[in-house]
Amino acid sequence: MRGIRGIFTFLIGGAVILTAYIYKKYNIVFSIHEIGDFATIFTSIILDALPFIIIGSLVSAFIQIFVSQEIIEKMIPRSSALGYICAGLIGLIFPVCECAIVPITRRLISKGVPVGLGVTFMLSVPIVNPVVIMSTYYAFYDHRSMVLVRTLGGFACAVIIGIIMDMLCRDDRNIISGQANFDNLCNCGCNTIITAGKSRIRSLIEHTNRELLDITRYLILGAFLSSIFQVVAAHKGFEFISENKVLVIVFMMFLGFTLSLCSEADAFVGKTFYSTYSFSSITAFLLIGPMLDLKNLIMLSGGFNKEFVSKLSFVTLGIVFIVSCIFMMCGL
Repeated sequence: MRGIRGIFTFLIGGAVILTAYIYKKYNIVFSIHEIGDFATIFTSIILDALPFIIIGSLVSAFIQIFVSQEIIEKMIPRSSALGYICAGLIGLIFPVCECAIVPITRRLISKGVPVGLGVTFMLSVPIVNPVVIMSTYYAFYDHRSMVLVRTLGGFACAVIIGIIMDMLCRDDRNIISGQANFDNLCNCGCNTIITAGKSRIRSLIEHTNRELLDITRYLILGAFLSSIFQVVAAHKGFEFISENKVLVIVFMMFLGFTLSLCSEADAFVGKTFYSTYSFSSITAFLLIGPMLDLKNLIMLSGGFNKEFVSKLSFVTLGIVFIVSCIFMMCGL
């Protein structure tokens, strides 16, 4: 929990410093109209995303409390082809919360599930799950192709990354680090909620409450930053980002990594950039965030060795960038 609070404090401080730097460097003066635009964008993101993060928190809490890890393990075949398909699609049945994904994956791999299948499971579940699909559909109601692109793109990226990681780590049997303490890293209570003497219903309520509070903090931060960027991007001096198709992909990937938004809410933040940046860059934002963000990177570092985390980070960033560039070259 302290780790999560530290990340949130760091991001808030960084947001304040970045805003002050932009304001001073470009001598930006916000008009009353622009302040109104900021308030409108910020409020709309929060109100649109809130129902989906409530649903997502409740569903993932239900899965965490009532579905055992052994059931998930049995549903992932050990055979390569079928195993990767099942690992990539299992989120449609078990939409586990994002911070529970890392410890679950760690335990699956330690029990003998192939590294590639574990990685595919870990990366696909936050994207290929019904709540995220619904939230993306609602956010991009006027550009529904984004739902298909994000879901299929997320599935493809997860499988490709899983296959690559399996090849890179085939001879490495020690990717699991020492006894990880995820309790201090996960604020939704995935690892501490169920205790003796508590009913499952009470545990469900507590888990949902903690996860909802955790997600909401990042949603507020993400909504604030994206609203600021939307207003600032209209001023001179920022055209170079949107004019360079490759640079804007890199910028949106950076944004997706640092904001650490939950996948149920990031579509609403991404939608606010649609009128400014390209389709492919928004896709990059929606793919990289659920797969690799600052919060999950810290959790990965607590459960796996540095070499594995470095390889996974590099491969994930590379594959998402390449896939986004392919979308760009296809005219998206």
